Amino acid sequence: MSQFAINLLFVGASFALYIGIAIWARAGSTKDFYVAGGGVHPITNGMATAADWMSAASFISMAGLLASGGYANSTFLMGWTGGYVILAMLLAPYLRKFGKFTVPDFIGDRFYSNTARLVAVICLIVASVTYVIGQMTGAGVAFSRFLEVPNTAGIWIAAAIVFLYAVFGGMKGITYTQVAQYVVLIIAYTIPAVFIAMQLTGNPIPMFGMFSTHTESGLPLLQKLDDVVNALGFRDYTADVDNKLNMVLFTLSLMVGTAGLPHVIIRFFTVPKVADARWSAGWALVFIALLYLTAPAVGSMARLNLATTVYPEMAGQVEDYDAAAEQALIYEDRPGWIRTWEETGLINFDDKNNDGRIQVYNDSNEEYAEIAESRGWEGSELTVNNDILVLANPEIANLPAWVIGLIAAGGIAAALSTAAGLLLAISSAISHDLIKTMINPKITEKGEMLAARISMAGAILVATYLGLNPPGFAAQTVALAFGIAGASLFPALMMGIFSKKMNNSGAVAGMLAGLGCTLLYIFTYLGWLFIPGTNMLANTPDNWLFGISPLSFGAVGAMINFAVAFSVCSVTKAPPQEIQDLVESVRYPKGAGVAVDH
Repeated sequence: MSQFAINLLFVGASFALYIGIAIWARAGSTKDFYVAGGGVHPITNGMATAADWMSAASFISMAGLLASGGYANSTFLMGWTGGYVILAMLLAPYLRKFGKFTVPDFIGDRFYSNTARLVAVICLIVASVTYVIGQMTGAGVAFSRFLEVPNTAGIWIAAAIVFLYAVFGGMKGITYTQVAQYVVLIIAYTIPAVFIAMQLTGNPIPMFGMFSTHTESGLPLLQKLDDVVNALGFRDYTADVDNKLNMVLFTLSLMVGTAGLPHVIIRFFTVPKVADARWSAGWALVFIALLYLTAPAVGSMARLNLATTVYPEMAGQVEDYDAAAEQALIYEDRPGWIRTWEETGLINFDDKNNDGRIQVYNDSNEEYAEIAESRGWEGSELTVNNDILVLANPEIANLPAWVIGLIAAGGIAAALSTAAGLLLAISSAISHDLIKTMINPKITEKGEMLAARISMAGAILVATYLGLNPPGFAAQTVALAFGIAGASLFPALMMGIFSKKMNNSGAVAGMLAGLGCTLLYIFTYLGWLFIPGTNMLANTPDNWLFGISPLSFGAVGAMINFAVAFSVCSVTKAPPQEIQDLVESVRYPKGAGVAVDH
């Protein structure tokens, strides 16, 4: 059986499973559509939350960013994981106690204002649409390779599959589909990692293998990797970051962004009790850890495999790395995986010096450029999209065909699971918070369901268009979404729960200020951000404000949000007493009983 047929078998079987689950769990009411009926078991919800949260950025792009940037990009791991802990500890139980369907629903009622609700809807849509671009980009990468279709066609196929199970199933269908997608993606991620760890270090546990001895050279794997990338003019893989402020702000931006993500927050509205929200958060962290403890190993091993594929003499015990670096791979002898990925357009070779060999090095390093010039090199000749490294890993390591088919299904599952959650958040905000609550309160349940499904279909079309024209790599685009959510929604949620005195004027002003400042800063420097090969944290253009990256500005936006909100609140009327009493009851829940749905 050909590799294409195996890929088609794995991917087709997973699609059939997702659509079958959606038909079985089809939403029959608005409560089914928005919160899966409110009766999801904590373990089931934890698994669905993990799949919802671990998007294409986690599965496809994060290890690629770690591979290309090394320690500098470990902030993705720290920020996303730390943010989830904040969400689980400080927000999820209290929001479940409040008993609403959506994030704008909470903000609108807590701040007793439809204006606050409308601003929250705008913030939610901007953050979610930005986030979903990354998912569609990742889906296009996976489809284009494994189904051997153009990237554009891959994105349209992804949109069609999401439409089939999300529009009809709603949260109920999405929940159980995401459980299946989690199983697929975690198996797909860990099995190739185990194989590659065994090949490179003899240790079957990837996270331990990363700190083990590299079999062919006898050196610690990370030291071997540092030696190889140094020989090609790059910084040490384990090198620290020069701009500490940027690193701290970027980590903080991802943390507050994670805690403000509406599609993850609404997952905690699906469980029966407040105690179940806490348990499902804990279970989700366990399920997330299985992938996040593996990702650094996958990234480092992928980088070493890629380098030693292009420079085979570097694979074993090397005394003179400079001499080994001169013996680049002859292009006509390139392995099959490079040929395959070239067809997708995600790997490109440009023989700048016409010697028939593939030179890959850091041509922005002025000192190394002199060495390269002495060899007759005229620039790095192989461009590799960061997003392909995880998907290409099995082929780079010559793993069995079924493993390649498995990771194809896993990559696609990761993209589809989060895309569905984001689209549901957008749909719910439009149908429930805008149409039902503000525009037509008398709309029937059947009418609201129709509005929800039409809203989701429209959101899928918009997401597909933006996925066809993404601003950058999947994880970079997602990082922007986290910054937007962190600057706009997270402060409003925190102040809504922990500040009885915060009023509607302060909340609205804060959200607008946080969102506006963050978007202004992002679009001012967006052109620089996605230049291929740019290290978003190591390199600092002179015109950045205090050297702060656009990806890091979400933390600053959140601070501006808090500052403006409290300033406006201090000179405006205090909230009504019943609102203050409501906040008090949410903050100090009496036991873990069933939350009241309003």
